Amino acid sequence: MHTVLVTGGTGFIGSNLCERLLTRGCRVRILRRQGSDLRAIAGIDVEHRIGDILHPASLCTAVAGCDTVFHAAALVTFRKKKRAEQFEVNVRGTQNVVQACLSAGVGRLVHVSSIAAIGHSEDGSPATEETPYNWGATSAYRHTKHLGEEEVLTGIAQGLSAVIVNPSVVLGERDIRFHGGEIIRLVRKGMIPLYVDGGINVAKVGDVVEGMIAAAEWGKAGERYILGGENLTYKEVFVRAARLVGGRAPFARLPSPLLRISARVVERVFEMVGADPPLTEEMVEGTTRYNWYSSEKAVRYLGYRITPFDEAVLAAYRWYKDNGLL
Repeated sequence: MHTVLVTGGTGFIGSNLCERLLTRGCRVRILRRQGSDLRAIAGIDVEHRIGDILHPASLCTAVAGCDTVFHAAALVTFRKKKRAEQFEVNVRGTQNVVQACLSAGVGRLVHVSSIAAIGHSEDGSPATEETPYNWGATSAYRHTKHLGEEEVLTGIAQGLSAVIVNPSVVLGERDIRFHGGEIIRLVRKGMIPLYVDGGINVAKVGDVVEGMIAAAEWGKAGERYILGGENLTYKEVFVRAARLVGGRAPFARLPSPLLRISARVVERVFEMVGADPPLTEEMVEGTTRYNWYSSEKAVRYLGYRITPFDEAVLAAYRWYKDNGLL
């Protein structure tokens, strides 16, 4: 890799990726909108190209001369009113990136998808890259990430050298919007008094970024690679995080039906006042499942390494504290 374009470079994973690519001697370019929040990329000396993945002309200009493209731009939201916009960004935007890479003859595209685009196993075992998508279309985020992967596969059929990576819930530095870091913030403030059955997979952002770079260099075209971390129950996540950051652990279990009812009520109230709801029906869809994933394929073929959960939490927490966000 010599000249690299990163879409979503001002975001959580994208900014960490840019920083790591620069240390490897790459020339790094980002595509961003005029009014993008630049806090996450503060102190990272990259080339800025103004544009949008929904505007093919600006995208083609940004891609020109690049040998590698990391497509990390996406709209992560669970608001029903944002579904049309989410489809445009996550599906049409990905289609535009694929076509721009094909037109420019880009040597490698790494599409940053999500474990949300991977199905759940019926027997409770960790899902793998081969687990078929079986969530349906009720979750717009999951569905659009799945459809985005389909666009990449279409490009591969047309001759594009592309790989797909599927990060899990990610913790770490530069998460200014508290995506995965919401776990830390809420536990630190004692705002999770209850836990539900089920579990999640949690990864450190540094591991994910290294996995993305390895996928660009060694990944097999057309393959997916899950970039995850430890599989933990929700209770384990909250209890361990509370101990590490000086927060308050949940004291009781919340029955799943009550969680869904609460989400429905909260979502309707916040929609009425025009604010972003902290809890939605889409967010809790599948929550009580053990959403566990295996990164064995990435470990075997990409040399992927998994940082323990406790270290990931502490790294993120220290960054929040150092930057006045907690």
